[in-house]
Amino acid sequence: MPSIMLDAGHGGRDPGAVYNGRQEKDDTLRLVLALGPILENRGFDVDYTRTTDVYESPYEKAMQANNAGVDYFVSIHRNSFPTDNVVSGVESLVYNEEGIKFQMAQNINARLEDIGFENLGITARPNLVVLRRTRMPAVLVEVGFINSNTDNQLFDEHFDEIAQAIADGIAETLNTSSTTVSTEYSVQTAAFRNPTYANRFLNELLEQDFPAYIDASNGLMRVRVGRFNTLEDATAMEQRLKRAGYPTVIVSQ
Repeated sequence: MPSIMLDAGHGGRDPGAVYNGRQEKDDTLRLVLALGPILENRGFDVDYTRTTDVYESPYEKAMQANNAGVDYFVSIHRNSFPTDNVVSGVESLVYNEEGIKFQMAQNINARLEDIGFENLGITARPNLVVLRRTRMPAVLVEVGFINSNTDNQLFDEHFDEIAQAIADGIAETLNTSSTTVSTEYSVQTAAFRNPTYANRFLNELLEQDFPAYIDASNGLMRVRVGRFNTLEDATAMEQRLKRAGYPTVIVSQ
């Protein structure tokens, strides 16, 4: 089964968002510690950026995931708005709106919506360090607004259901390959606008016996490796590429 790094947002000297004495760092840690065992019981290998109230920078968290060689990174946060009790709902952030990370974000949001949260959708945030510097598909989940009484009531009264819902969204995404034969996975290593650079990178991979090819759709020349019917096969290739020193992202087609 795939491995997942769970990140409880903020921690230590960084409380995150604060509302009426409630601190984001406490909610995120509590939720991550409930989510992890659910995923482990389903057979996933789970690691954590923190399990206590300690501070690590976003960069340190990204490097921790990279060094651990995990397959996926899921960061748990609580949102905030400048004015209290104006906005509520769940939102997930991704580096860009493509690939398996986008699918995972959609599934997590949908499961949380079933509990009663308003679904605010998926937002691309390529500037966030934990999304930009992680080498694996990464999703940051904003589990309601900490300065929304409505969301806090949902968070507290349906806490166990929330942990279960996030686990369901993750598992639904990663188990799709065993039931849906139409989904094909590939590992993307780079994207170029200049065909000379793209072909040079392609040849470098081919010389190392990677089954690389160029997808020239949508105005970019994306260098990808393999076409796989299962996520497990794509993940195995991703690990080979990582060991060879290449940046990777699994994409579904």
